[in-house]
Amino acid sequence: MQNRLFVTVILLLCAGITRAQDRQDTISMAPDTAVVHKRSFFVLPVLGYSQEKGLEIGAAMLYSFYTDKRRPSPLTRNSTINLIPSLTTENQYKIDLKTDIWTRNNDWHIKTQLRYHDYPIYFYGIGDTTHKADQSLLNNKRYKVQLEGERRIGRHFYAGLSLLYQHDTYSSGDSKGIYPGMPLEGKDGGHVTFIGATGIFDNRDNQNYTTRGTWLRLNVAVAPSFLSTRALAKYELQGRHFIPLSRKSTLGLNAAFTSVQGDEIPFYLLPEMGNDLLMRGYYTGRYREQNYLAMQAEYRYFLDPKIPINIWFIHMQPKFALAAFAGAGTVYANSYFALSRFKPNYGIGARWFYDESARLTIRIDYGWGEKRPGEPRQSGFYLSLAEAF
Repeated sequence: MQNRLFVTVILLLCAGITRAQDRQDTISMAPDTAVVHKRSFFVLPVLGYSQEKGLEIGAAMLYSFYTDKRRPSPLTRNSTINLIPSLTTENQYKIDLKTDIWTRNNDWHIKTQLRYHDYPIYFYGIGDTTHKADQSLLNNKRYKVQLEGERRIGRHFYAGLSLLYQHDTYSSGDSKGIYPGMPLEGKDGGHVTFIGATGIFDNRDNQNYTTRGTWLRLNVAVAPSFLSTRALAKYELQGRHFIPLSRKSTLGLNAAFTSVQGDEIPFYLLPEMGNDLLMRGYYTGRYREQNYLAMQAEYRYFLDPKIPINIWFIHMQPKFALAAFAGAGTVYANSYFALSRFKPNYGIGARWFYDESARLTIRIDYGWGEKRPGEPRQSGFYLSLAEAF
């Protein structure tokens, strides 16, 4: 796992985890059915250790609510505010604030992200054949502001605008590996401002834990030279499709394509393969290049053991789901693309529905990737709030 030791402390069912729920608004949909609009707040404490960071202490906090609490609509999706702060014993820290807002009847969808981190990362080089022996430790400071807003223009169609500002500084964290002697564009960092337009098709039954429907998103953005260190263009295409196989099981399909174009592309803006959402099992940035294409399938099986838990102030009947996933992905330059360069990933996971009414989950996954000659098989453990897709 990239020479990392992750120790995750999940204080579920004890005082370390807080779950609070506010007033409930019941909405009649039909004479025999009802939808409950419920607010919830969840804190997931995480303790980790890695050689380059030391001891890391942090938390993932998610607040779920509905924007139309005065005149509830059964169509309105839940909105969320997600705050993730952490710090380490090596004086490194990060804070990430995300919001995902749905207005009444889902007429408007607004997403924001504010992020700052002073965190080390590993750099392996450019392309899809990098070697673990070439890894370099980099110091990275990043300021990031991202805004997206879409208006519903049809029953399932949305159109809107996007804005991304990112400022990075980089320096070598050691004298090892490939970074100190490798000529790279933007080696010391820089800034970029992407301004884009977005089109979305969305007919999913639920945006948190989907069991049927399709979601497609196209974003085209440009970074003008007067607002960025380099003039660039970025194209993103994403798709998700969910097929119910039975009352408790669902097959999810997911694909993503990202391309960054320009005469001089900073290395840190090249699309990266691997994270907790897509190509699980690969260290983020182990492979990076001008284009990135990946796809995955995930089988989900819902469990309802009907076992009540009554401990101190906690009274609940937990529900779970199991998952198995597999996929393939690659990064490539404009001049070269080959099916033989796709890299595999596969894994298993489990989910706990901590807010059943909104289908909000805690997700635990373990993913495996390729095994390069002379290297251990790439793998990763992931603990996250919300589904991968």
